[in-house]
Amino acid sequence: MTIRNRLIWLFVGLVAFILLVVLGTAFLLQHDYSQREFRQRLRDRAEVAAYIFLEKDELRSSVFQEFQKRYQRTLTEEIIQIYDVKGEVRFVREDVRLEVPPAVLARIVAGHEEYFTDGSRQAVGIFYRDNQGSFVVVAGAENLSGQARLRYVASILASLFVLSLLLIYVAGRVFAGRALAPIAAMNDQLERISAHDLHLRVAEGAPDRPKDELARLAQTFNRLLDRLEGSFEAQRSFVRYASHELRTPLAASIGEAQLALAREREPAAYRTSLRDLLADLTQLNALLNHLLELAQADVHLPEHDACIRVDELLAEACAAVDPSQRPRLQMYTGRLPDEPEQLELTGNRALLVRALSNLLENALKYSSPHPVRIELAYAPGEVQLRIRDEGIGIAPADLPQVFQPFYRAANARPVAGHGVGLALARKIIEQHGGQLHLHSELGRGTTALVHLPTA
Repeated sequence: MTIRNRLIWLFVGLVAFILLVVLGTAFLLQHDYSQREFRQRLRDRAEVAAYIFLEKDELRSSVFQEFQKRYQRTLTEEIIQIYDVKGEVRFVREDVRLEVPPAVLARIVAGHEEYFTDGSRQAVGIFYRDNQGSFVVVAGAENLSGQARLRYVASILASLFVLSLLLIYVAGRVFAGRALAPIAAMNDQLERISAHDLHLRVAEGAPDRPKDELARLAQTFNRLLDRLEGSFEAQRSFVRYASHELRTPLAASIGEAQLALAREREPAAYRTSLRDLLADLTQLNALLNHLLELAQADVHLPEHDACIRVDELLAEACAAVDPSQRPRLQMYTGRLPDEPEQLELTGNRALLVRALSNLLENALKYSSPHPVRIELAYAPGEVQLRIRDEGIGIAPADLPQVFQPFYRAANARPVAGHGVGLALARKIIEQHGGQLHLHSELGRGTTALVHLPTA
């Protein structure tokens, strides 16, 4: 069932329940009023009968019938009976009698006004004192007019209920259609967006109108499309740069092998060709290792080790760089906690060492022969690492792209590399709940700022 139909039937069901309660209450009130009105009429008949027959010391039915013709409207199947306190019948109109239960008669004699039924008749009994004694007057009749009125009211209420449901159903369809129209329009817009049209966005409504739930939903879809577009662009860039980087060492290796096999050579020439081929294959192997590490960082984060000291991680990262470049690393410490345990964090030691060593290698690579400054500081809840070089820097236009795999800035292309180190370092740091930011000035150097939460 569609959302529109669910809304319609939910709306109709809710209104139907409310109508049933309201109309049912109205019918019950009408029924109660009809009963009270009929009982009052029966009581009036009983009092009139008592006055005519007892106050005038007459118990002849002709007197009562004359009064009835002149002053009263006859009730349907009406019966009037008068008893003395001993329960003896003193007067009965017509031949039909009401069966008054002895218990009811006793309560009437005790001075209570009693209402009871005898078959289809309703009756009332009152206690009446007269100069000739005390009597029980019973009046009974069928409330046919009240029942007819109730049936009429019931038919009116039922018709009103059905008509109201029909109107509510039509109004519900119109209301649901208008309420869901923006969602249908949004769905149509989303269906037009494919992998080739990720630049399209969902309309978020007029900017001067207050943002409702649909506008926020459209904004959420647009943010999702932004991420998808970025992912697709990163994938295209990845394939483009990976193809280029793989093709270069492969083409060099194939060319070197073909050159070596073109004609007979001296053993020394073969050794030279093999050394060149080995260098190309080593470069290709390094590139493939970078690709594997990047893919693993995207898919799965290995189980965290227990607790790792940040200063120990930094020492291991420094030990992982080229030994010939280590003298250029300069370590500085800022404000550190009194307790060494406050420098501990939870994470995967191997991955974190890899991320920090990538940052150090980049700084050393692009700032030769200048030193690289490493600063370690502590702030409540996190440690901060600042790696600053005095190298070639990054142009402002290239800075947002340097974290894309295989992206290399124009001024960095003469330097050997694959453009994977920064992307891998950022993924590892973010998987550990941290952040990596770059600040750079072209021709003056780059600063990498790492924030890692402590354990």
